[in-house]
Amino acid sequence: MSKSIITITLNPTVDKSSSVDRITPERKLRCEPPNFEPGGGGINVSRGLLRLGIHSNAFFPSAGRTGKLLEELLRKEGVSVTPWEVSGETRENFIVVESSTNQQYRFGMPGTEIPGTEADEIFKSITGLSPFPDVVVISGSMPPGMEPSYLRKIVRAAKERNARVVVDTSGDALTEVVKEGVFLLKPNIGELARLTGVDSLDNDSADEAAKELIDSGKAEVVVVSMGPQGAYLVTKDLKEYIPAPAVKKLSTVGAGDSMVAGMVSVLANEGSFIDMAKMGVACGSAATMNPGTGLFKKQDAERLFEWLRK
Repeated sequence: MSKSIITITLNPTVDKSSSVDRITPERKLRCEPPNFEPGGGGINVSRGLLRLGIHSNAFFPSAGRTGKLLEELLRKEGVSVTPWEVSGETRENFIVVESSTNQQYRFGMPGTEIPGTEADEIFKSITGLSPFPDVVVISGSMPPGMEPSYLRKIVRAAKERNARVVVDTSGDALTEVVKEGVFLLKPNIGELARLTGVDSLDNDSADEAAKELIDSGKAEVVVVSMGPQGAYLVTKDLKEYIPAPAVKKLSTVGAGDSMVAGMVSVLANEGSFIDMAKMGVACGSAATMNPGTGLFKKQDAERLFEWLRK
């Protein structure tokens, strides 16, 4: 039986994407009709899990008309949602592809600030879940004004309830949350360098840096994302390099979230850590094969996963 999963996205978004032949300053640019898709780390993980046949429940703050649109878009896809009604307006990000060069321009908005009383209600709703989920995925950026310690508090509560916590975030939130110790961490090279207190790391030293996090109790499993170079899987007893399949890249939007979805899908079915990392790389690579904010196609991910298992 598959494990129960929730995803938590504290700074969700509606991603609005379009394309134009060429981006030129001080001219009105005639764009293609826009495409609207749900966005935010945990939300994309839930969307990716659904494509792999895994059910999860996406928890996120929903504000204003954009929040209602976000809820509607997710329900249309078949994602189970638990929105927290908050004040303000859910953010809308903007992605533009310049058709003549295939270059992508991504404009990320800061999001709506969540007042302390509303943040307290969100925390109570998480800790009050019964039965509590087996896996809690916390992914994405923090909303403006929210203390990084808030995320650590959620991790502590989930661990006290025997959940496995998967984290994919950055900045001060990441630095704070690892103090509590998580089950699975997915940093990139830059984030890993920051966590281990060095200015920079190269791919060759990623495994040792990840092992340092494990030895210090900050994570049980670390999968270091290295983009087109693949990933390193590191546990207390295992180090494994997973190469990324060579694919035609059209977009990198959602590749990291797709990678987390792939890993959690294997984790939910109690697969091996190596298969978990390989499925993550397969889904992340498959996501780059699609334009805009489309995440990945299941058949692409499964084909790449089988290639990685050979």
